[in-house]
Amino acid sequence: MVAEHVEQAEDPGAALAAIRILGADTFAPVLLTGEALPPQDAEAIALSLTALPPSRDVAPAPPAGPEGPWLMAWRDWGTATLLAVLTDGGTDVPPTAPAPLPPPGPPRGAPAGSDTGAVGWPGWSVRMGQLSTLALPGLDGPIHDAARAAPLALARGATRAVLRRDYPTAARITRWLAWLHADGVPPALDPAPLVEHIEVMAGGDRLALDTAIARRLMTS
Repeated sequence: MVAEHVEQAEDPGAALAAIRILGADTFAPVLLTGEALPPQDAEAIALSLTALPPSRDVAPAPPAGPEGPWLMAWRDWGTATLLAVLTDGGTDVPPTAPAPLPPPGPPRGAPAGSDTGAVGWPGWSVRMGQLSTLALPGLDGPIHDAARAAPLALARGATRAVLRRDYPTAARITRWLAWLHADGVPPALDPAPLVEHIEVMAGGDRLALDTAIARRLMTS
């Protein structure tokens, strides 16, 4: 499917850029069905990393803004890691930049509902949502450890996004709740009703992809 997308595109360069942007989600149909990754698709994904090399100039920690080099570095890390795993290292992959530190976790030890506790988890959950392409089976690392350590913060973040009608963010954070379910960690909030509500209230290709992956994770 990926190779065909590149071969039939009027602008192959744009098609390769789209693969880079999609990141680890390129592997979702394989990871969630147990099918083998076709060799031609593996080559196309490797080509996207070769033609558009991952940046090696990343900050050691996320910047204050919502996005930055750290975000693309983690996405590239997920893509390169899964490509190596699914091909048993049989595909040449350019080295990615060392993965930067995960987004700062929510404050620990703060009473629920206190001002101190309310400051940390909203921004943290949004940043975790920006890394939702890593919420897939076959990947594990510091970001996943952060999700396991703060299921309540993710539940609060998803609920807050729904109440604010920020459905794209809600869908991305809900993916982490579904991933926790698949990983055997009891989520602090059932993701199934959230997915149903988001699907009814909003649309768009990216949101549809996130909710579809969340559904598959909940049944895995």
